[in-house]
Amino acid sequence: MDEFDSFVRSRSAALLRSAYLLTGDQHLAEDLVQSALARTHRARGRLRDRGNVEAYTRRTMYHLQVSWWRRHRAEAMPGELPEPRGGVDHADQSAVRMVLRAALLKLSAKQRAVLVLRYFEDCTETEAAHLLGVSVGTVKSQTSKALAKLREIYRLEGAVR
Repeated sequence: MDEFDSFVRSRSAALLRSAYLLTGDQHLAEDLVQSALARTHRARGRLRDRGNVEAYTRRTMYHLQVSWWRRHRAEAMPGELPEPRGGVDHADQSAVRMVLRAALLKLSAKQRAVLVLRYFEDCTETEAAHLLGVSVGTVKSQTSKALAKLREIYRLEGAVR
C-alpha cells in the first residue's frame, strides 16, 4: 500500500467530519471529501513535503466549498453528523450534537465556515482567511457575528426552557 492509500484510510473519517460541518449534509460531505482527495492525488507529485498531504486536502476542501457557496446561495443542512469511528454515543453527547446542529442551521454559510475553521480546525484568523480566500477582517467580522448570533440563540432558547 502506498503513502496516499495509507493517508486516505487513516484520515478519511476526520476529513468527513470537517466536510460535514462545512456542508451540513452527509452526501455533500462525502462528495466534497472525494473531490478534494481526487485533486490531492493528482497534485501529490507537486507536494514538496509528504506531510503536507492532509493540509493540501483540507485547503482544497475549503476552496471547493467556498466555490460551491458562491454558486449556490440557498442553504440547507439535512442529515446527521457522522459518528467518530470506534466511539459509543452517550445521551448527553447526542443532546449536545442536536443543539449544536440546530444552532449551526441558523448561521450563514460563511459564519459556519469561520467557526469550523477557527474552533473545530483550530486555525488562526490569518490561516482561516487564507483558506477561505477572504480578508482577515472578514474572518473577524463573520466570527463576531456568528458568536453573537449563537449567544442570542442560547439566550432565547435558554429562556424558553
